[in-house]
Amino acid sequence: MADLPKTLPASWYRSLPLHQLERRAVFMKAWYLLGPVTRFQGGGDDVKYEIAQVQLIVLRRSSDARDIVVTNATTGEEVRSYLTESGLLFSTISAEAPTFKEFFPDLEPLLARVDFTKLPFRRTIAYEGKFNWKTMIDGYQECLHCAYTHPSFSVFYPPAFYTVYNHINFSQHVADPKKPEDGLFLYFFPNCTLNVYGGGMSSFRVCPTADPGVTRMEFDYYHVETGEKFEEYYKFVRQVAMEDFELCEKAQANLEKGIYNEGILNPIKETGVAFYQQEVLKLVLSQHEADTWSTYGIATSTTTVKAPDFLGPIEA
Repeated sequence: MADLPKTLPASWYRSLPLHQLERRAVFMKAWYLLGPVTRFQGGGDDVKYEIAQVQLIVLRRSSDARDIVVTNATTGEEVRSYLTESGLLFSTISAEAPTFKEFFPDLEPLLARVDFTKLPFRRTIAYEGKFNWKTMIDGYQECLHCAYTHPSFSVFYPPAFYTVYNHINFSQHVADPKKPEDGLFLYFFPNCTLNVYGGGMSSFRVCPTADPGVTRMEFDYYHVETGEKFEEYYKFVRQVAMEDFELCEKAQANLEKGIYNEGILNPIKETGVAFYQQEVLKLVLSQHEADTWSTYGIATSTTTVKAPDFLGPIEA
């Protein structure tokens, strides 16, 4: 049992100092999926985002669908963005992030399976939930709960065959290994998803607010159809989203009450959870060491520095 992967402690889902440390360690150093080029129609209309309390503005500057610029809404400065050959726009929120190719070295061949320029934008919605951002990612990164909380989804994608393949900074979810081309389900570390199936695409961003117990959910929907056919698709994917939303709020309530502290992850069915949680752990510990060196001049490579209490009983 000692060799099995463990969850992050419950304190990591409610501690404000840890939440602020995560923002510097994880979110300032990542790339984020903003959407296909069809989201940005030009004509002077900009599209706004907020990721980890950083506001972005995206503008298509001409009739060229690839002539897109992303700026920081507060400073007005352009931030680094990357548009894939298949038509997906990714962006950073700070200069601390590595290059796109360094962050996602083996992602583009997988994205090339879909021509995202052919998926018209239909709708966007956003709202807040009473849960930590990791609570939602925990649920997305496994499907042990799918048969119980997503009965309609499980009809089309039985959880018995559900497999998660982890790569550098992203995971691919495969509903049936015998049908690897049936849909494209991706998680981009730390907080973005992409789900292509049923003639459409949905994506969401799990955006932490200043409160560790409140998260802003941002959803975008694309589909080749309009009218009733799109509404049927939209109703289906929204049902799955709300099932997850309710589950996350209940899970967070238990985390806040101290009912749960730390547990063991299923080594087969929860590899996606272990993958992203270990990445968060690694980055947070590294940031804590860097902050300690900067503040106190302590060389942590040769000196043991006690982790602060808010980090909880972790095992690096």
